[in-house]
Amino acid sequence: MNNCLWDGLNITKMNTSASLLRLLNIAFLVGLMAGSLTTGISRALIQTPPMTAPSVRPAPPTRDPHTSGYVTALELPDGTNPPANADGNFILGPTHKAEPEASADNGVPQGTVFEFTVDSADSRIYPGIAREANTFGTPDPADPARLMVTTSHPAPYTRHVTVYVPQQYVRGTVAPFIVGADGPDRGLFTTLDNLIAGHRVPVMIAISIGNGGGDAQGSERGLEYDTMSGRYAEFVEKEVLPQVETQYHVKLTKDPDGRATMGGSSGGSCALIMAWYHAELYRRVLTYSGTYVNQQWPYNAKTPHGAWEFHEHLIPNSPTKPLRIWMEVGDRDLLNPNVMRDNMHDWVVANEDMAQVLAAKGYHYQFVFARNAGHVDRAVKQQTLSEALVYLWHGYPSSGK
Repeated sequence: MNNCLWDGLNITKMNTSASLLRLLNIAFLVGLMAGSLTTGISRALIQTPPMTAPSVRPAPPTRDPHTSGYVTALELPDGTNPPANADGNFILGPTHKAEPEASADNGVPQGTVFEFTVDSADSRIYPGIAREANTFGTPDPADPARLMVTTSHPAPYTRHVTVYVPQQYVRGTVAPFIVGADGPDRGLFTTLDNLIAGHRVPVMIAISIGNGGGDAQGSERGLEYDTMSGRYAEFVEKEVLPQVETQYHVKLTKDPDGRATMGGSSGGSCALIMAWYHAELYRRVLTYSGTYVNQQWPYNAKTPHGAWEFHEHLIPNSPTKPLRIWMEVGDRDLLNPNVMRDNMHDWVVANEDMAQVLAAKGYHYQFVFARNAGHVDRAVKQQTLSEALVYLWHGYPSSGK
């Protein structure tokens, strides 16, 4: 889950006897000191920066999908999914039962899952950073929507890359594939086993890439997933896919229509970022609780509001790209009015606004608002992933349609 900043300090309970003695000493000293010194002490205490972790944020409120300003959406019977061939906006009922494709079926061919590691020392694009523990950024006084992080520094990482190769794949042939964030995603592999066996999606490779660590501004994961540029797609293209092909003797298609991205939270916004900045590489995008909010760091004047820019400026003001998008948000998804106070940290509003602008520009998209659902809700994913993948790959030549 994404964690931007949150107001308030965690105040540790003090040992009773030690605290009493300390308070008595302070009272005695204050009584003896001159007023100016007292003022100096007070000012010093006020200016001491908080170094503890943010307090636990309250649970997000439950949002009504029929709220004024939200997209008009079709309310579905409880427990059902939208048609896999229909564009538009849909509302899931509160009961989320896993679809059969979410469970392993020994009666269908099982794909093989491999794994390798990528070290930061071997990456030219991402040599590694980390934010110091229990430290956070502060808003720029001149622009509260801009976060300043001074405690991020170079740091090594090791990431895991998990590769799913379906049993039906014929060695030496060119295959479509899907790249997923925050791997490994075992649920994706199981679902693909079942969908491929049923000829509902093409025989595809799945590449599930672990992030480089941390979260949000100043972290390696935040740098990879929240930065509005083609950098992460270039990292995958140059430093991950060649290893997949070499190590597992597969051939990955160069056709962008046969390449998909997916992810949840910042991994979801990353999936769209990959396709937006490199539509010549990816044309299909699947996101759960996409972080289309103001979480980019470092600051970029071209996209000052981070992924919020997608629905604020980029999509409305750009020619329509050849993308097909499936996305979901929960009624209890994140609402984080952090210290930036920029009104750009509501995940529900961000995804609703995404649906608005995609519709206005004529994109092929399907937006699912899930009742009784939190951030990247596991039950919702088990209910919807199979149909989402079928929607995502609709129209692909080898999908069996």
